[in-house]
Parts: sequence; structure tokens; C-alpha cells
Amino acid sequence: MSEDRRNETIPLLTSRRRLLALGASAGALAWAGPKMGWIPAAEAATPPSKPTGQAVIGLSQEPTVFMPLLAHIEVDEGVYFNLFSPLWRVDEKGEFQPDLVAEVPTLENGGISADGLEWHLKLNDKAKWHDGTPFTADDVKFNIELIQNPKFLAGRRSGIDLIQDIKILGPSELTFKLKSPYAPLPSIISWTFLVPKHLLEKAADFNKPEAFLANPVGTGAFKWVERVPGDHITLAASDAYHGKGPYLEKLIFKYVPDLTVLYTQFQTGDVDYIGIQGITPDHYEEAKSLADRVVTPVPQPFIENIAFNLGNPIFQDAAVREALYLAMDKQSIIEQIYYGLPSPTESFLPRQSWAFNPDLPKHAFDQEKARKLLDDAGWKPGADGVREKDGKRLEFTNSTTAGNHVREQAQQLLQQTWGDIGARMTIKNLPPAVMWGDYWNLSQFDTTMVGIDFMVGPDPDATQYFASTGIVAKGGAGNNTTQYANPDVDKLLADGAATVDIEKRKAAYVKMQELTRKDLPFLPIFQYAMVQGVKGKLEGFTPNVNVQENCWNACTWFWAS
Repeated sequence: MSEDRRNETIPLLTSRRRLLALGASAGALAWAGPKMGWIPAAEAATPPSKPTGQAVIGLSQEPTVFMPLLAHIEVDEGVYFNLFSPLWRVDEKGEFQPDLVAEVPTLENGGISADGLEWHLKLNDKAKWHDGTPFTADDVKFNIELIQNPKFLAGRRSGIDLIQDIKILGPSELTFKLKSPYAPLPSIISWTFLVPKHLLEKAADFNKPEAFLANPVGTGAFKWVERVPGDHITLAASDAYHGKGPYLEKLIFKYVPDLTVLYTQFQTGDVDYIGIQGITPDHYEEAKSLADRVVTPVPQPFIENIAFNLGNPIFQDAAVREALYLAMDKQSIIEQIYYGLPSPTESFLPRQSWAFNPDLPKHAFDQEKARKLLDDAGWKPGADGVREKDGKRLEFTNSTTAGNHVREQAQQLLQQTWGDIGARMTIKNLPPAVMWGDYWNLSQFDTTMVGIDFMVGPDPDATQYFASTGIVAKGGAGNNTTQYANPDVDKLLADGAATVDIEKRKAAYVKMQELTRKDLPFLPIFQYAMVQGVKGKLEGFTPNVNVQENCWNACTWFWAS
């Protein structure tokens, strides 16, 4: 590939991924809060001269992992974006913006060599840790080497494991080389929140740094105040923040596990913004009429699915997975339980991704075909109607977050339609801290109902979820909790990441979607359309489909007078 072609393809990795569902255009418009939406930048309200007031963020799941390099779930990132910082961030347009670097390295500015192997980082010399210690190149080197450490249970190692020959040129400057080109690396770095060397290097166990977890220290716009388990987390404005803002004195992440109670608190004004699950579809029509509230369905990259633990022998039979998919009444789940808001899907990628495959086989609800498939595979009904084969019964648990009444309705429908074909599913829902802890990360479940953004920012790379090296239960680094292993998928993931040629990358991911649709390590149900609720006077709030929680820019939020 010529250098000119490389220069063309790098921007395509971000520009093709933009979701313009809210009608934003670059440059000319500014987000003036949900009440006014996108308006000419000159008309946007002016933030206060010093931090004022607070915002209460209502979450139905509880953030529990405060070491951001460890395996974690999406809700934790709402805290990370405000407490910690990456080297650069991805904005709502899918473009990278500097954070802990003075400028994002590119081919054009000489930060990345023409072959994509040599990187030169110039850091923001104003950045400090919340305890006053300067942020330096030593911190960057420490974080890279910690992620690479095979004894560390890194949430994501792909891409970072290719970095070598790190050289520190000064307190705010370093270089490194890659073993081979890796196209998703800029997106991976935008989601990699750095931790302080001077505190973490003292930990007896990097995987359980107790002192740090009790009082995490970052470089973000807000610093740690307290956590009351099962209730809330409070962050306070940092007066030494190196970026724009913060304009609020406090951020309070309020944990309300019951989605109906969470919606009620949004109605009464106790909650200013509802994140992660949003307002449940059964409350959508009522919520739209609330005074001084803006309630809008927004597309999200999350895919609601039933994830199998392929370490369970019964799910190692492909006929079982396919039969359960055939016996899933997907249309009724979407139309009757979710009021037709989300879109059915067969892929792990959102339809707005440039790598989305629109030609996958369409799901059909066919219980008779499911029964025949199980009959032919040797799963025969027992005396109580539950199928058996080789001494194993076709019975299992399905788990999700306790208190999510909409998911519970979907579980009950699945329990019924799967029972009709001789598969017994028991519902076993758990508090978020339990559900999304070792139970999920170490593959201790049978099946789960879960929403996953399989991408990394604007990039379709899904290595952490599908590569055989990402199985944490087997000592890997990633989020492959289904324990899925397919050598062809491993190769396609490697091929898709090893080039910046957009067409070659797309071909790899299109083929990979065909394989995951055939293998069914998870049963895709729908792509999210979250009903988002925000108070009308909250300025600066900007939805961003390239991140996993819309608290990503809370440093720029403020209340209109």
C-alpha cells in the first residue's frame, strides 16, 4: 500500500462510523442541552466561571470496579471518564481529541511513521494526578507494561501487547514501536484510562490493589470523594484539571436497581440523567410529556443477546444453540415487551458501523423445526418433558441484573417458548455487583441476558469478545466470557486489525459476522434504542455512540440559569 493510500484510509476509520441520528454537523453547531438541541455555536449558553451545583446520574447497575485496566462492564466507564483520563478521547463525531497528550499522533503530524510502526507521543505537561503528583511519560510506560504483564488480569490486551521498545525522551515525551501495524490501536487507546505509577507500583497485588480501590486517584476533571456501596458514588471538581471544565462542583452516581423506581426519581427531579438502560419502553409515552424533561430514543451500539457459556457441555452442541434460537420469539420480545423501539439484528455490530453485514440469515420463530433439530441430534424428551442426551438434561439457568422488569418479562417469555421444545430454563437474577463480577467475567454462569457494545469506540474490532486469547476463565485477557474459540475467527480478527486498508478490513469483519451467526456463541436479539432522559436545563450534555456511557463529557455539563 502506498503512503498516500494510508493517509486516505486512516480518517475513514472514524468518519464512516459517525452516527448522525441527532442531526449534528461538525463545526457549525453546538449542543446547547437537550432542551434546545444543536444550535449555532454563537448562541450556546456560557458556562460558569467556577464549578457550581451538582448533577445526579441515575444508574440501574452499580459501578464496582475502580481500577480501569481490569476487566469491567460499561457502567464503570461512566465513572472512569470523569475520574481518569486516556491519552486521547473519541468525541460524538467519532474523531479523536487530545487528553493526556498535547496532540493526537497521526501520519500527517509525524506522530506515526508511514509504515504505522513507530509512534511519538508528546504529553500534556499540565496534567497532574489528583494527589498533586505530575503525570509523566513514566506513567505511560508503567501502564503499557502492566497491561502486557501476563499475571495481570487486563480487561483488554489486544494491540497494547504489540508495543515494544518504549523510550522515554523526557518527562513529557516518549516513543515506542509496534511489532506489526494494528489499525484498532487508536480506538483502543481512547478507551484505556491510565493509573498512577507512584501508587500502583506499591501494590502487593496488581489485580487487587486494595488501597487504590478504596481511594482511586486519577487525572480526570473530578476527584474521588466517597462510595457508599449499594447507594452512590460522589466525585468533586478537581481544581487542577488540565482540560476544559469542570463546571459542576459534584457528580453523584446514584444506584437505583429497580428501573421503575429510577424512572419515578427522574419524574420527581431526584435524578437529572438516566444512563445505561435508560427509561424503560413501557414508560416512554408518559415520559415524553414530562415538564422540563427531554426524553428521546437514541440509537446505541449495544446488542441485546443471550450469551452462552460454552464451557457448559450442553451448549457445546451446536444443535442446542440453534434450536434455542429457533424457539426464541424475537418479534414478540421486541414488539410486545420493548414497544417496537429497538431493531432486530443478526450481527454483533450495530447497523451504523461501516463493517456491518446486512446479508446474514434472518431469524425465524419455528418451534417445530427446533424440536426436529433436537430430535435428530439425540436430545430425547424425558419423563418430565425435559430433553436428555448421554445422561445430561437440557436444563440451565439464565441470569441478568435483578430489578430490570423489562428483561424479566423477556426471560419469562423465553422460559415459556424454550420449555415448549423441552428445554428447561430457570431464572437466576442477581444484584449487579454479583452479576457483573466474577460470575460474568470468569464465566461462572450458564446463560445470561446482556447488552454488549462489541466494538472499541468507532472501530469494529471485537477481539476482546471473540478471540480465544480473551477467555479470562482460561487465563486470557479480554471479555470472551462465552469461552468461544474458533481458529477462523481468530485469523479474521488478526487480519482485520493488521491493515489500515478499509476494504480489506471490512471483508474480514463481514466474513466474521457470517461465522458468529452460524456458530451462535450468543443469540442476537436487537440493537438498542435507549430512551434517554435528561433535565431540560442541563447544558453541555452530548450523546456519543462511540463510548459506552453518556457521562463521557460531564466535565462540560452545567446548569442554565
